[in-house]
Amino acid sequence: MSETNVSEMSFEQAMAELEQVVGQLERGDVALEDSIKLYERGAELKARCESKLKEAEEKVAAITLDGNGAPAGLKPVEGL
Repeated sequence: MSETNVSEMSFEQAMAELEQVVGQLERGDVALEDSIKLYERGAELKARCESKLKEAEEKVAAITLDGNGAPAGLKPVEGL
């Protein structure tokens, strides 16, 4: 388990660590206290991934298209 602050992780970093956490929990070979810590870390990582995906969705949604469906520019998105 990484000591990196979850809020500083990229989507890819958070997803990779989340996969590791899930793998450890699924194996079931972790002590109860460690399982609780892993679960809490996993919840933080999941929230980070969801947040980064939402940011990406908002940016993609902000791309405007011309009459032919080609990208024509960007429309400001509230909150960005």
